[in-house]
Amino acid sequence: MSTIAISTPSSSIPGPRICLSGDAQLMIFRATSYSNSKSYSKLNCKLSRKCLRSKPPNQLLFKIPINTSSKSSSKRLFRPVMELQDCTVKMEVDVPVSVAYDCYLDREAIPKWMPFISTVKVLEDKPDQSRWTLKYKAFGRDIEFSWLARNLQPIPNQKIHWRSLEGLPNSGAVRFYPRGTSSCLVELTVSYEVPQLLAPVASALQPFLQSLLLRGLERFSKYAKSCQPESTN
Repeated sequence: MSTIAISTPSSSIPGPRICLSGDAQLMIFRATSYSNSKSYSKLNCKLSRKCLRSKPPNQLLFKIPINTSSKSSSKRLFRPVMELQDCTVKMEVDVPVSVAYDCYLDREAIPKWMPFISTVKVLEDKPDQSRWTLKYKAFGRDIEFSWLARNLQPIPNQKIHWRSLEGLPNSGAVRFYPRGTSSCLVELTVSYEVPQLLAPVASALQPFLQSLLLRGLERFSKYAKSCQPESTN
C-alpha cells in the first residue's frame, strides 16, 4: 500500500476545519493571524507512519492510501463520458397515418420488423414502461444490450416518444406526417450513447445504425400494410 498527496487552497473550504480518521488521513493547516504574525494553528490526526512536515498556511494536504497492485487496478474500468449521438431516418409508407401510428404503438410487435430488437416486454403493473433486449452480430462480435424504457405522453397520429430509465442510455421519437388520405411519412429519430464495448468503432456506428433503422422502416412499411383493414366496395 502506498500513498499520494494532494494539495489545494484552504480558502475554498469555509467554516471550521475537521480532522478525519481512518484510511484516508488528513492534516489541515489553517492560518489564524497570518497577516500579522505569519503564525498558524495545526490540527493533527493520527498518521500511519510519521507526521507530515508543515506546509504554507494556504494549503490543505491530503494523504490518501491507494493500492498499486495490477490486479486491483485492472478492475477499475472507468466508463468514458460521451455525448448522445442522433440518428434519423424517414420513409413514406402506403397506409393512412392512423394505421401507421397504431402499428408503431404496439411495442411488443416491434421485433417483427426491427431486425436488431430481440424482445420487447410491456410491464403489466406499469404499461407505460417496457423492457427491451437488443441482439445482433456486427463488427465481428455478438452484441447484446438491454434497457428499461418509459413511453412519454404520445400525440395521437402524430408522435410517439420514449427515453430509457436504466440500462443502455437512449431516447427517441417517431413522427407521423399525413400524405393525403392513404399514405404518410414516418420519421424515426434515435438518440444513443455509444456503449463502451463499441467505442473502438464509434465512427462507423452511426452510418451502420442508420442503415439498420432504414431497413427496419422498410419492413415496417410491409408490416403496416398487412395490418391495414381491407377496404370493402
